[in-house]
Amino acid sequence: MKRILVVDDDKASCELLREIFAAQGWGAEIALSPEAALALAAREQFDLVVSDINLEAAQSGLDILRALRGACPVILVTGFGTLDAAVEASREGAWDFISKPFKVEEVVATVRRALERGREAEGEGGPEATPEKLSSRYERAGLTGRSPSMIELYKEIARVAPSRSTVLIYGESGTGKELVARSIHKHSPRSSRPFIPVNCGALTETLLESELFGYVRGAFTGATADRKGLWEEAEAGTLFLDEIGETSQAMQVKLLRALQEGEIRRVGSTRPVIVDARVVSATNRELEKEVKAGRFREDLFYRLGVVTLSVPPLRERRSDIPLLAERFLRAASENAGRGRLRLSEGTLNRLIAYDWPGNVRELESAVEYAALHARGAEVAAEDLPPKLQTAEVRQAASRSPLAALYEDLPSLDELERRYLQHVLEATGGNRTRTAEILRIDRRTLYRMAERFQLKLDED
Repeated sequence: MKRILVVDDDKASCELLREIFAAQGWGAEIALSPEAALALAAREQFDLVVSDINLEAAQSGLDILRALRGACPVILVTGFGTLDAAVEASREGAWDFISKPFKVEEVVATVRRALERGREAEGEGGPEATPEKLSSRYERAGLTGRSPSMIELYKEIARVAPSRSTVLIYGESGTGKELVARSIHKHSPRSSRPFIPVNCGALTETLLESELFGYVRGAFTGATADRKGLWEEAEAGTLFLDEIGETSQAMQVKLLRALQEGEIRRVGSTRPVIVDARVVSATNRELEKEVKAGRFREDLFYRLGVVTLSVPPLRERRSDIPLLAERFLRAASENAGRGRLRLSEGTLNRLIAYDWPGNVRELESAVEYAALHARGAEVAAEDLPPKLQTAEVRQAASRSPLAALYEDLPSLDELERRYLQHVLEATGGNRTRTAEILRIDRRTLYRMAERFQLKLDED
């Protein structure tokens, strides 16, 4: 039987994980403090450690990781998922990183993979291999959000940043694709070298070629001296090709050659120039459809997208809107030279109710507009842009979520199910907070969710 050490200062969380693991036929010991965990690990052999990062003690889950990572795989868990936490966990050698609230099936799948990898390592005569360390130069890249989709994105950034592989980022306009690209660069071994962004959709084919590859004197009218291109400027760093789907077929051929050969030719020159720049690209188009339609080269598509990342639109992560709005409001207040502003409840409700076709960029503009029009310390709903004053948005923002619980006269059992779902949505899926509101323990909450066939992490 595989043995797992579970570490968390919340006993209910420990018991819940022990129940989950027991259902899979795995044994689990629990420790409520780092000291107890390290004492247990000194006396007994474990196949895996699952530890919360933030423990109410002098030591943290990262300290446990540092002490035990050579003995067995370590999975870290946190209720405050951020890019920094994911990167730190990976840098210190964590096998994986899980954010609360988590899906039971995902926890089971992650633990099973870790146990299987541990078994493979034993067969090879050594402990679990430590992942490649990331660059020590960490900076905040501006990404904000704690929704499950953003946590997954953070984890993917932490995994791909140390490599040299090309990355293709998908996302609607305004979702923050360049921020993701900058984040990959800043958490990579190339972080001390240049990050060069190029908007492929804003330049004509001829201008894009000369900007990317450079040119030699006399190559065309106005070329009075040799000039390096942006690809050379990105030497040993990262070249970000934004809106890559807008490039012409002829330009795609040149890009493919540069990626395959690792060299470019300046316009008007026959001499190749060796280049070493990691290429990260982004698009709001579905390139697979573009390939099938014959508008994008299939070979370039696979060359650009060794790794693909997807940035979720804002309407699919509404729980992040308050965090983003507060961040934008602080910046807008400072730019306007005003004191600290706050958002009224009505304002926040309208922001959450709106669908944001322009995504995060549109939200930032709306908050800046509201900050400029606020008449006091509180930003009222009436201060928002006119497009957020429509009857549909006001109705959606003012609609009581409780009305749907009982308007069709459900049975008491159905009403209990709906209320549990409502509280889970209100807490963002936080199990501990949900149990506190319902005044039940976590184990009872888990059984209720099973009875009503609800996933505890539903938003």
